Amino acid sequence: MAITLTETAAREIHTIVETQELDKEKVRLRVGVKGGGCSGFSYLLDLTENQRDTDEVFEQHGVKIVCDPKSYLYLNGTSIDFKDEVMGRGFQFSNPNATNTCGCGSSFNA
Repeated sequence: MAITLTETAAREIHTIVETQELDKEKVRLRVGVKGGGCSGFSYLLDLTENQRDTDEVFEQHGVKIVCDPKSYLYLNGTSIDFKDEVMGRGFQFSNPNATNTCGCGSSFNA
């Protein structure tokens, strides 16, 4: 399994990289989790040029994705999408490891 990015999410990442004038050859999407949020863990997304030797590395639709080993335990199999709807816009996570999620979709319990 892996962490996957939908085409819609990848397009949004590419747009952000261009808007912020980042080096598209060096930039990585760091995906992770941290303790907190209303359900126990919060999702993290960050654009970075840092990639550690211990990171899990994937590529989807031209976006290089990196994830630290501890976060990967909770995120293996997760799909990341981007929604732009009347009620808001943002990245959405579909995590098969989550036993409970909060109403806002930004935190989970595993």
